[in-house]
Amino acid sequence: MEVSRSEDTSPYPMPGLGADILHMRVKEGSKIRNLLRFVTSRMQEKEKDSNETTVRQVVFTGSGRGVTKTITCVEILKRKVEGLHQVSKLYYKKVNETWESLQQGVPGITMQRTVPAICILLSKDPLDLQEPGYQPPQTVSIFWKFHRRSANDV
Repeated sequence: MEVSRSEDTSPYPMPGLGADILHMRVKEGSKIRNLLRFVTSRMQEKEKDSNETTVRQVVFTGSGRGVTKTITCVEILKRKVEGLHQVSKLYYKKVNETWESLQQGVPGITMQRTVPAICILLSKDPLDLQEPGYQPPQTVSIFWKFHRRSANDV
């Protein structure tokens, strides 16, 4: 049996997101290293002669088994790029899975599931403090400063 999967394209649970926001869709099979390399390079300051603009906000989304990987990406990025404001929203997403029969004339089976999903906005610019799910920028502890320095020295 072959399986095809489709997800609903419902809007994010955060109204007012701009068109210039970088969207990172994290899936179960996504490689954290690749995601972080891309988003870190886009969020850190570029040289003046570069044609790329620096991204000020990024949205990470993940659903089902990709939720934990989404959170991991966000937590690592917050340690790499300091001073990021965060708003997190949990919601549910509908997923249609269709199992197509390998035998001709036998109909396939379609099942609709509701899976948990997360949407996390990280911003260099201040966000609404009253927004549910808001977290202010973290202060980097001495442990992380030492750990980052020693990891970069290797």
